[in-house]
Order: sequence, then structure tokens, then C-alpha cells
Amino acid sequence: MAKKQNSYISAELDLAEEQLARWKKYMLDNPYDEVEDRKEMMKTKNGGAYYAVVQTKEAIQKSLRDTMKEYLAMSEIVEKLREKEEAKAEAKGNSNIPIRMREVDGD
Repeated sequence: MAKKQNSYISAELDLAEEQLARWKKYMLDNPYDEVEDRKEMMKTKNGGAYYAVVQTKEAIQKSLRDTMKEYLAMSEIVEKLREKEEAKAEAKGNSNIPIRMREVDGD
């Protein structure tokens, strides 16, 4: 039985590249060695307020490590999708389109 081919490779590639860019920006904006505990203002029942640690330094560092692992895994997937896209372009042929078959822009 023939395997159904994915006709949405370019859309998936665009989405994956966008996600990679976001993860890279997140990792660059939050250097591993400069993270600190994340604290937020918490309110008490009596109307008072205090700061509480909502995410420890270690948890943030683990999140950064996990993001790096996902980034590297996604990079491999993007590379495979690029190879598929190039193979598809080669299968269709790299010849130039004749002038009579090109779209006319109204000129």
C-alpha cells in the first residue's frame, strides 16, 4: 500500500522555523547562568501582601535545558523537511519556465 505523501511540507517547515526562532530568542534572553528565583506578589486572606517564590532557579534552569533539547530535536526535523523540499523541487525539474507559460503581471 502506498504511503500518503504530505503536501504541506512547506507550511510545516515555515511553522517549525518560526518556533525555532522563538525558542532561540527565549534562550538568548534568559542566559542559563543569570537566572534567579521568580517571585510574585501574593495576597493574604486579610488583605496583606507578600512576595513568594513561584519558580525556583533550578526549575528555570531545567526549563532552559529542556528548551535546548527541544530546539536541537526540532532543528533535525527542519533539516529533514528542507531535504524533502529540495528533493521535491529536483523531482519536478529545475528547468526554466518558458516565457509563454509565465504569469503576466499586466505589463
